[in-house]
Amino acid sequence: MKRIFLILVIFISAISSLSYSQNTYEFLKLDMSPRAAAMGGSFVANNDDPDVIFYNPAGLSMLENNPVSFSFVKHLMDINLASVSFSTEFNDLGRFGGAIKYINYGTFDEADEFGNRTGEFGAGELALIVGYANLLDANFYYGANVKFIYSRIADRSSNAIAADIGLHYTIPEQFLNFGFSILNLGTQVSSYYNLKEELPLDITIGVSKRLERIPVRLSLDFHRLNQDRENFTQRFKAFTIGTEINLSKVLTLRLGYDNERRSDLKIGTTAGIAGFNIGLGAKISEYNFNYGYSSLGLVGALHRVGISTSF
Repeated sequence: MKRIFLILVIFISAISSLSYSQNTYEFLKLDMSPRAAAMGGSFVANNDDPDVIFYNPAGLSMLENNPVSFSFVKHLMDINLASVSFSTEFNDLGRFGGAIKYINYGTFDEADEFGNRTGEFGAGELALIVGYANLLDANFYYGANVKFIYSRIADRSSNAIAADIGLHYTIPEQFLNFGFSILNLGTQVSSYYNLKEELPLDITIGVSKRLERIPVRLSLDFHRLNQDRENFTQRFKAFTIGTEINLSKVLTLRLGYDNERRSDLKIGTTAGIAGFNIGLGAKISEYNFNYGYSSLGLVGALHRVGISTSF
């Protein structure tokens, strides 16, 4: 319990000193992993998937062997994303991780001030991530990432340096995990023009619990706890809930709900099924195949596919 109290102290201190504002590099907030997305993004307390590097670097500590994961996201229109993550352990040094996250916004028509088409231009963004995690105390782990971020629109570009900080505490006998992370803590090194913008800072805390008598894992995360709200209770508006149900040794069903996404995508009095997510995982030989569907309500939907293995 003392360790959990320490997590909460760090969490409260972080919220007191950090604030939320308009920012750039919004692609950093997009879920890449079809597994995590199918659970609504409830992944900060995960510790068995190399994609945890995108959510909480401390979760790398409990990975085994050399896991690698590749994901592809079909976004709206012709916007596509891809990512790859990897982790390995060095004796006496701890566990390291690496990842790449890329988004391509497609091509756009270029025109002069009179509306005459003069050509086309593209836009894309990239994040290179190096992570490290190790044991802090019994069942208590820490981790950190360093990120290099690059963004390009036509002939303009910008870049930034950022860090992620995470903690992970597990109670093995109760199949219970706690996670805490501060993501995208950094600054622009160069901007598109003279005005520098903030990075999408995100403070998240979460818990996951595997039930003892049935093959179900439940997860609950609270995201963007640094965002300014009307009152303290509103800080917990951005919560996500995820469930993994092992249907067999081969198939896993995943369900998720994102409360703030549903609220943001409401049009008039309806939001459709915005904020709801579903996915399926299949283990075939040494490979894990994952699919995730995320509804954006009347706007459309996101489709994610991924494959992971270990060697």
